[in-house]
Amino acid sequence: MHNHTLERVTNIRHWNDRLFSVTTTRPPGLRFESGHYVSLGLAAQDQLQARPHSVASATRDPYLEFLSHATPADTLGSRLQALRVGDPVLVGRQSGGTLRLSDLRPGKRLYLLATGSGVAPFLSIIRDPQAYEAFDTIVLVHCAREVSGLAYRHYITQALAGRQDWRARGALRYVPTVTREPFERQGRITTLIHSGELARELGLPPLNPEHDRAMVCGSKTVREALCAMLEGFGLRCRPEAGPPGDYVYERGTPAAARPAPAPRPPRRQAMPAGAAP
Repeated sequence: MHNHTLERVTNIRHWNDRLFSVTTTRPPGLRFESGHYVSLGLAAQDQLQARPHSVASATRDPYLEFLSHATPADTLGSRLQALRVGDPVLVGRQSGGTLRLSDLRPGKRLYLLATGSGVAPFLSIIRDPQAYEAFDTIVLVHCAREVSGLAYRHYITQALAGRQDWRARGALRYVPTVTREPFERQGRITTLIHSGELARELGLPPLNPEHDRAMVCGSKTVREALCAMLEGFGLRCRPEAGPPGDYVYERGTPAAARPAPAPRPPRRQAMPAGAAP
């Protein structure tokens, strides 16, 4: 358990019956890059139950925020979903990930393509001043099944877009879309891009490897479809170990830590004989 610290839940928000956000205290000394993940877990019968979660908060925030989802077969997700303010959680001491700005070649536009809870790392990136120094325009496209799955939609459109100190006004273009409910915009990300609808709506040219860079985060099926689409436009992925590329994707977080003894509270010292209880 030396690789985790005991932290506390400071806020939790439920977007729907599956999707939720958890905010925790931040371990002293933890450093991460925008787009990184850290391990988040709980103790279960003196064992550690944990898995990596992308960090949604900014690197400078004094807290950590995570976006997660639960399914009936997901024991950890269900336990995290049931957390309340003040509850203890276990947070990893180290971060990692393959969604790094430094792994992309210089360009003019950065496309952040996410589905479901895969938007989490991009919430950190769009609050990173270095992203706006590296690119003239950042396009965040978030696809969900239902409107309620568009977590942080109002925050992005109302709060972030108005923060000039983040250089987001005008530089950040936000495109939410859903696939199973009526909404102002409907369709999968691949459909919006292939049809030209996204480019027409934003007034931007089609994807071009000379000027455009991209990051992808979502389920394996969606990730493969998006990467194939980007390759079709001529963008090349950064090798797992190699020079920067035209696009990167989350290659998969490391396996959850093996069960290990959870932190135990310190033992109470025996009272001296005759001491008052």
